[in-house]
Amino acid sequence: MASGFFAILDDIAALMDDVAVTSKIATQKTAGILGDDLAVNAEKATGFLSSRELPVLWAITKGSFINKLIILPVAFLLNWLYKPAIEIILILGGLYLAFEGVEKIIEFLFHRSKKGHEVIEESKEEENSESAEKVKINSAIRTDFILSIEIVIIALGTVIQQEHPLLTQILTVTFVSFIATVGVYGIVALIVRMDDAGFSLIRKSHDKGFFSKLGHLLVKALPVIIKLLGIVGTIALILVSGGIFAHNIHYLHDLFPTWPSIVKEFTLGMVGGLAAVAVFTIGKAIYSLAVKK
Repeated sequence: MASGFFAILDDIAALMDDVAVTSKIATQKTAGILGDDLAVNAEKATGFLSSRELPVLWAITKGSFINKLIILPVAFLLNWLYKPAIEIILILGGLYLAFEGVEKIIEFLFHRSKKGHEVIEESKEEENSESAEKVKINSAIRTDFILSIEIVIIALGTVIQQEHPLLTQILTVTFVSFIATVGVYGIVALIVRMDDAGFSLIRKSHDKGFFSKLGHLLVKALPVIIKLLGIVGTIALILVSGGIFAHNIHYLHDLFPTWPSIVKEFTLGMVGGLAAVAVFTIGKAIYSLAVKK
């Protein structure tokens, strides 16, 4: 009886050891997409009133966990039943990410400059509108869903290549997905609360000495970091989408073999995004005409 109990413990220890080793490899494989995930989600989680930053971030984090709960069983099921479906889902998700990235660039380049009173009215409307906040949260959760699919697929591909048993695959991919959510949104939380940490240092140091200077640096750095995150997040959207196209569409994978991968992925993301924006604009115009008639 005792020997059987210790044998079970030994099996559990061996399983956990396999999961730890495989998780390390899978995490290394997903490191690139996690960096893009951080840039995109940090940009999505900023721009709210200070009092709403953490509640909004928590809402997005919960949405991310729900995304993983949906994606994980579906990914394992599709991998068992029909593997090409995963590629199709990734490509559609890539089109959505490319659309978001290119739409931001178009808006930045061609948007009409607003008058002073328009800016004030728009700012008040954004600050006081719960619906505007919900729209931003839903947009962030949708983007997280696409990025989560890629993280799960990369992690799943890693454990499948190593021919681990199904239980090890499930535990490894689940662990990597959990770490991805906690890590990314934990760092985002630190970023969006930089100014509060700075003000706290200034107050406690009575605005004197090293900690006061550090506090002022944190306060001044936050707007700059947010602007950089907006730029990096947009580029990341396009690069991630281009990477999805390059790795999952065989014709594009073999196209431009001498190009650096980052240039190729950015080009494919831009082309896919422009095509998606064009289709969306035409579809919207047709829908508007149909409604008027």
